[in-house]
Amino acid sequence: MNTEQKPGLVTAIAVMTLVSGIINLFWGFVASATALGTIVGVICLPITILPTILGIFEIIYAAKLLSTQPEPVQPSTPLAVFQILTLFYGNIFSAVVGILLLIFFNDVAVREYFKRLNTTGMPAPQPQTDTTPVVIEEPSVPETPETPKKPKTIRKVAGK
Repeated sequence: MNTEQKPGLVTAIAVMTLVSGIINLFWGFVASATALGTIVGVICLPITILPTILGIFEIIYAAKLLSTQPEPVQPSTPLAVFQILTLFYGNIFSAVVGILLLIFFNDVAVREYFKRLNTTGMPAPQPQTDTTPVVIEEPSVPETPETPKKPKTIRKVAGK
């Protein structure tokens, strides 16, 4: 698939996601460094790392969209939702990008692009033949009757 076929909104999605990922990386580093300054902040450190993790995922997603040979990738609505949730961290830019991504993912040209991108790597379906399967019967072998087992003998104890 050529890059000329990529709609402008897909490029905008990729660039905005990349910029948001870089900002989230720095936002997470700053929040973690600030949290390390207090004892309570050390306890809350796992919470401050979350924007950094989101930033890494955003950069990976944007790299897949911006590559010259596009990889099959779906529109990432969970990523956009997490970007919106960064509003709780005070990151307004990432929240706005998340809202715009949700709007752009619903565009017809973007949906068709992702559909084409994900179906080009699929093999063509093979036509079904109308022949009936041939059943090969095995020659019957006469069954041999099972020999009965000997009954167990019970020993009697002498003396009583």
